[in-house]
Amino acid sequence: MSRAFLIVMDSVGIGGAPDAAEFGDAGSNTLGHIAQACAQGLANDGRSGPLHMPNLAGLGLGQAARLATGADPFGIDTPTGLFGAATEVSPGKDTPTGHWELAGVPVPWDWHYFPDETPCFPTALTKKAAEIAGSNGILGNCHASGTEIIARLGVEHMKTGAPICYTSADSVFQIAAHEESFGLEKLLDLCRALAPELHAMKVGRVIARPFVGRGPDDFKRTANRRDFAVAPPAPTLCDWTFDAGRPVHAIGKISDIFSAQGITDVVKGTDAELMEHLENAVKTAADGSLVFANFVEFDALYGHRRDVAGYARALEWFDAQMPRILNLLRSDDLVILTADHGNDPTWHGTDHTREQVPVIYAGRGAGSLGKIGFVDVAASVAAHLNIPSQGPGRSFL
Repeated sequence: MSRAFLIVMDSVGIGGAPDAAEFGDAGSNTLGHIAQACAQGLANDGRSGPLHMPNLAGLGLGQAARLATGADPFGIDTPTGLFGAATEVSPGKDTPTGHWELAGVPVPWDWHYFPDETPCFPTALTKKAAEIAGSNGILGNCHASGTEIIARLGVEHMKTGAPICYTSADSVFQIAAHEESFGLEKLLDLCRALAPELHAMKVGRVIARPFVGRGPDDFKRTANRRDFAVAPPAPTLCDWTFDAGRPVHAIGKISDIFSAQGITDVVKGTDAELMEHLENAVKTAADGSLVFANFVEFDALYGHRRDVAGYARALEWFDAQMPRILNLLRSDDLVILTADHGNDPTWHGTDHTREQVPVIYAGRGAGSLGKIGFVDVAASVAAHLNIPSQGPGRSFL
């Protein structure tokens, strides 16, 4: 039986979605604006020159961007892969929304977002968080950058034991705590206990943000982040595959996004470590497997922080890794490279951007798929694996 590899380049959007203006994102273009900045010499920190992505450009990344915006940042006329530009219908531009819809399930509700004011959380919620943590209160209670808030409040947190609670423009409730003075398991237990109440409010994720260090100059978040996400409202591609008796290997934050539903096993780590895991999966995954991977550092380290050069470096690094994956594929394997939303590092604010995303099929011929839907990705994977598709999408295979 054939295998499928679904790889999400988190936040690598290719131009505003048709409804981008409704989200304040008309004119956003993650890939295009990064390429433009590189070409103008404005992204030379740790790299230089035009954005260099020969492998993905050769497969059709630039042509997918042309479908979305009319402009190809790479100018490759004869790509070797199938390429399309996908639009989502769910009313959001966050991680669960994008991934669920890529997996065949549009989100049928509006997420809850906390107001951008201080304090921003309901009193009953903060009281409960403090009670569970065994502290006299919480710290934060505001919108904040994760690195900034631990630098500002980390020392007080270590002295008082009060958890640092904050949010962002996403539908999230985040809790930062020191792995040693507070304890990693205590942090995870706190998030786990609060998750049902927040999920009932339609807050998408409760996120544990552990950190280490002795003071503002060396506080550093660790790789032990854990997302407690709302469960998808219907069976997803992961469930379809798992229920058909096939292995579903989750790489990165996939298991968290899907509340571990339909997942056989999980590996996590930095993007560099995840690339090692992906290479191992290509070498070892059994016939009929689905390997579902998310590479998050584009988004978490560079998009939200509006670091154009860092984002460009990450794109070029990822592109340079692709031959080690593609050259190992079997003749009947399917690889789909895509994204879940945009996060234009040249844009105002620090939020995701409502964008179309690339969909690139490697190993299935060449040509344009045109404008497609997120849900068509799940339908195509299901068709390739010869399992029933339970979603509204249509396959291009």
